[in-house]
Amino acid sequence: MLGESIEGTVKIFNRLREMPHLKMYALTNWSHETFPVALDRFEFLHRFDGILVSGEEKTRKPFPEMYQLLFDRFTINPERAVFIDDNLRNIKAGESFGLKAIHFLNPEQLNNELISLDILQKN
Repeated sequence: MLGESIEGTVKIFNRLREMPHLKMYALTNWSHETFPVALDRFEFLHRFDGILVSGEEKTRKPFPEMYQLLFDRFTINPERAVFIDDNLRNIKAGESFGLKAIHFLNPEQLNNELISLDILQKN
């Protein structure tokens, strides 16, 4: 089931996309069948630098294979990346690879954590 986008989070995403030195990748547990619907519904999904969809990859978060696939396919150094997810199990799995992880609770909390990491500036 697809809900609505979280407008505050999309605004943060748009601010991050304006930073040319950052790359943005999506790691999603959507099924192969629902991901095309999500692409049609959520324009911002087209602005990621790459996306891994569990339903297409035949693995999912929090399994290690999903994270390793992300690192390998997009040449990501986990020690230089920040992983954001709303599921604590996925966060713990990401941290086991050395990712700095933010457990998403709401847009305000995400914004504050990105500021504390010196990724975003205060508005």
